[in-house]
Amino acid sequence: MKYYIGVDGGGTKTAFALFDENKKMLASVTGAGSNHENLDTAFEGASDIIMAGLKDLCEKAGISLSDVSFTLMGLAGIDHPYQYDIMCGMLRDKGLENFEVFNDGFIVVKAGASGKSAIGYNCGTGVCCNGIDLDGNRLQLAGLGDFSGDISGGGNIVVEAFRLVYNELFLGLEKTLITDMVMKKYGYTSREEVLGLIEKIEGENGGDYIRDMVGFFFEAAKQGDKPARDYCDRMATRGAQLIAALAGQMNFGSDEVEVVLSGSINVKLDNKYYLDALLEKAEALSGKKLRFIKLDAMPVTGCINWIMQDYAN
Repeated sequence: MKYYIGVDGGGTKTAFALFDENKKMLASVTGAGSNHENLDTAFEGASDIIMAGLKDLCEKAGISLSDVSFTLMGLAGIDHPYQYDIMCGMLRDKGLENFEVFNDGFIVVKAGASGKSAIGYNCGTGVCCNGIDLDGNRLQLAGLGDFSGDISGGGNIVVEAFRLVYNELFLGLEKTLITDMVMKKYGYTSREEVLGLIEKIEGENGGDYIRDMVGFFFEAAKQGDKPARDYCDRMATRGAQLIAALAGQMNFGSDEVEVVLSGSINVKLDNKYYLDALLEKAEALSGKKLRFIKLDAMPVTGCINWIMQDYAN
């Protein structure tokens, strides 16, 4: 039996999975986030987390790391060749052999596409748009936050949702349904209490408040709230620009182009208004027929799909 390992390294956690040659998952473990950009110890700390996770996975499966034929990793923060070179060098110095590293956005493509090529649009905490074309070429757009004009991540939406509430309560601007949702959820009776949300969103348990605010935003859009829908339209326009740029710059042939959607913003929320707008705008800008695929598999499965396509032999 041959063994293969897939690694999906994000900012908050890293998934490690062991597969056989039939793509059956034999074991899995989860470790700390391995995005070097989030760690004080940068690449050194990230590579330590990865090596520890690989050893834990093999120990759980009762095999040695030397028994693994190939390891493929999709790692957040590996956006440029110099980052790739540093990470690969550190992993080799720590004893890892027979492996390849890509940005984590590319394994999303391999996890959801029906073939070897597709566009992947990921909107979770942050944003990235990745393409793998029929010639095997790879291209990544977005992922640089404000520097690349990313506005569709969870962090962006939370700020916008709060800003809409602030505009209504403190500036007397356009009313939004999000305000009533916030006041009701947290039992606020004055606008000053709303300001305390900032500390909670940025606090230790901020994830709960972030999920609430993102949920309020999409629920308001669903109910026809104009300020929320205006921002949905902005998000859809920017996402369409990214998707159309990859569709135009890469070779996906003349047939329908698959777009794999991933991340909590794209796949875990009741956001039909936003996704309908995204598809309409992306097809108009690209001039191509697009097929959206919501990723329902673990992203780490993209690693074994890729291995079996290009590396197993």
